[in-house]
Amino acid sequence: MRSSTVATAGPGSSVERAARLSANPILYVDHVESPLGDLLIAADHDAVHLVEFVERASLPAQLDTLTKELGCTFQDGGCALTEVTARQLEEYFAGKRREFTVPLATPGSRLQLQVWDRIAATPFGATVSYGAIAREIGRPRAYRAVGRSTGQNRLALLVPCHRVVAANGALTGYAAGTSRKRWLLEHEGAIEGGRAVRSARYR
Repeated sequence: MRSSTVATAGPGSSVERAARLSANPILYVDHVESPLGDLLIAADHDAVHLVEFVERASLPAQLDTLTKELGCTFQDGGCALTEVTARQLEEYFAGKRREFTVPLATPGSRLQLQVWDRIAATPFGATVSYGAIAREIGRPRAYRAVGRSTGQNRLALLVPCHRVVAANGALTGYAAGTSRKRWLLEHEGAIEGGRAVRSARYR
């Protein structure tokens, strides 16, 4: 069973979410440049539904999934919310922002929502392991399911799945590529010598 939900990005994201998705919505599409490649942003007037690197091979499938789930159509040119999101992403890459404050649409299963909420609670400069997330959500043996849910996140950077690492600090399992994960964690001061160094509080 999947539920339609809306959250706010950043540490302290509430588990309580309001279902505000309209029937047959229009998702407005915009792009923002980054040091790691262009990002596509898709949003309606209420929430951001997708942030993904344009060159990702899985992007067409993610857009197709959104179409099937929401019955939506896409319109180029963006909207006020995509503009705010693009500006916050630019500030993040410029080292001027550590948290995102735009509302997010995160439809998913109960497990997915638990995982994404925990990821969203991991602050700038810190990391968390897959096993730690599994333990914190009360499913200590479900670290593989946590990994799958992490990979199914379609709000890159806003739900910062690049902060999820192996228990030994190794940079594994980032769908957008290990080189991007390393860049992002170095940008946040969270790794040294290729491994996470600020994860002790979150193991």
